[in-house]
Amino acid sequence: MAYRHIIGRQTHVFEDLRELMAKATPARSGDRLAGLAAGSAEEAVAARMALAELPLSTFLAEALVPYEADEVTRLILDSHDRAAFAPVASLTVGDFRDWLLSDEATTSALARLAPGITPEMAAAVCKIMRLQDLIAVARKCRVVTRFRNTIGLPGTMAVRLQPNHPSDDPRGILASMCEGLAFGCGDAVIGINPVSDNLAVLGDLLKLLDELITRLEIPTQGCVLTHVTSSIELIGRGAPVDLVFQSVAGTEAANRSFGIDLAVLREGHEAGRSLKRGTLGANLMYFETGQGSALSAEAHHGVDQQTLEARAYAVCRAFDPLLVNTVVGFIGPEYLYDGKQITRAGLEDHFCGKLMGLPMGCDVCYTNHAEADQDDMDALLTLLGAAGVTYVMGVPGADDVMLNYQSTSFHDQLYIRDLLGLKRAPEFEAWLAAHGLTEADGRLAAKPGEGRLLASLAELAA
Repeated sequence: MAYRHIIGRQTHVFEDLRELMAKATPARSGDRLAGLAAGSAEEAVAARMALAELPLSTFLAEALVPYEADEVTRLILDSHDRAAFAPVASLTVGDFRDWLLSDEATTSALARLAPGITPEMAAAVCKIMRLQDLIAVARKCRVVTRFRNTIGLPGTMAVRLQPNHPSDDPRGILASMCEGLAFGCGDAVIGINPVSDNLAVLGDLLKLLDELITRLEIPTQGCVLTHVTSSIELIGRGAPVDLVFQSVAGTEAANRSFGIDLAVLREGHEAGRSLKRGTLGANLMYFETGQGSALSAEAHHGVDQQTLEARAYAVCRAFDPLLVNTVVGFIGPEYLYDGKQITRAGLEDHFCGKLMGLPMGCDVCYTNHAEADQDDMDALLTLLGAAGVTYVMGVPGADDVMLNYQSTSFHDQLYIRDLLGLKRAPEFEAWLAAHGLTEADGRLAAKPGEGRLLASLAELAA
């Protein structure tokens, strides 16, 4: 079905819903690389105006990726909650934007609505929103998850402590973990990206995390971010796996390029649940995503990268995850060219994930060959903090020496907490205070009373 919009004497024609969605997307290098972007600013405006007039229900009748050929499409449509969708079923995309920004769209109303919002609906309304709209609506969305602590409560922001090492050296990893804990990081997860995929090495890293968390009684969870099939094998061998990790994308073909499908994810989820390692809850999946992954795998079906990113969130939503984050600038300038595009994408991803009911975080990051710098990351971190982001990364010096990209540091999370008054997960906050690492107000202690803590860390390092 073709869609049209007239501006002056010019009639703009969009051959199908995929073209309409792609040309309504704010400019980014990935869509241009794929030949999907609008050819002019006028065409982009025409596409957004036509999109605003489109009934939301269109996305239940017209699949962007064919139902018969894609299990992600089947998941989206077969699991759609029509009862949850009913309050907005009669709205157009433009009407939906207005409703989201209204006082009627309360936190509780948005929570009830989430199961009824498909990724394509979220992506469509996102395309006609300004940054302030994305921030204002996302801030109203609250998603609370639990494993060994409580993540996502109002007024809180968690941090993933990311102690990567270029040779998986346990002592180097432990040194970064100690520093991160001393800065009050780690309530989201202590998560290691391993260099090796050797199961023995992965098992040793899991034991290191488990010993640290157990010996110090830290109310948090550990994760070695290896392939889900490796986690399944390690669980079978009795390894202490807390969270099961996997990178996911928005089409079946893109997920196949990652070596996964929904059945494998279900197997990983069940394997993780069988260990019953959570003390407060059973949210145990950790997913990472990022705009451009389907394009880089040549698996985009002619759909724009922002819509495909939102479709990845449908995969995440099916498994009740503890954590989801977009690694927003990691894929590179071929997909998000500069700081402006990275900033927009980070806020889009956070908005769409939260609207769909996910505990959405963001790796505020860029690669060294992108037209971006740490000023851009400061701006995005601040905007995400205002938007109620669930968690961000804590990387030593903001420079990941294993993955070779720039992220946010242990110091950066102190800035945003101080600026916006954001607390940590309450159980983790209490642990820090009990060890004299923070004051009663959550600020780092001027003279940390960490004697027992340091002694225990020294024993581990030895």
